[in-house]
Formats: sequence, structure tokens, C-alpha cells
Amino acid sequence: MTADFMWILRTVNEGEPEQTFRILPGGIRTLGRAVGADFIVDAPLVSRVHCRLTALPSDELEVRDLDSTNGTFVNGSRVDSARLSSGDRIQVGRLELVALRDVD
Repeated sequence: MTADFMWILRTVNEGEPEQTFRILPGGIRTLGRAVGADFIVDAPLVSRVHCRLTALPSDELEVRDLDSTNGTFVNGSRVDSARLSSGDRIQVGRLELVALRDVD
């Protein structure tokens, strides 16, 4: 069964303009500072290609750290990889994002 919604990652850093990233069902996206990353963020302590986000067939979103210098955190805990639920918070460097499901 395929998902009929997309995942939305929204930055929640106070005093900074909000950024929104969308991941379609089955999508795989990287996040980092490098021009080659799918989602480019200009934030302190973020690696060039920091983590990978995968929208799984199970309707979950998986985040996987890509050997970043400063780690990837989900709800405050450092992870190598984790499956996210809507409302979970991801932290890369000083950037914090909330994962939301866009259910129509």
C-alpha cells in the first residue's frame, strides 16, 4: 500500500526565516550545506551532506546520519538512524526541524 501524503520538514529556529522541505512518498532526500544536497541549509555545525531522509512504504519517515561531524538528533537523542512520527523533532547542528505528515 502506498502513502497518499507527503512528509513536510519545517525549521523551527527562533529569529530565523522558516524553511519548508517536502518529501514525496518513496522519496529519498539529503540535507546539508553542500550544493549537492537536496535540501541545502546554511547553518552552523551542519555537515556538507549531513543526513538522509527516506519516506518509507510503511508511511514512516526514516532519518539516517551520514557520518556527520556533529551528529543527528531525534527528540534530543543522538541517532545513527531512526523512524519518525509526525511531530518528531530533528536537530542537525544548530538547526531544528519538525517532521509533519501532510494528510489531505
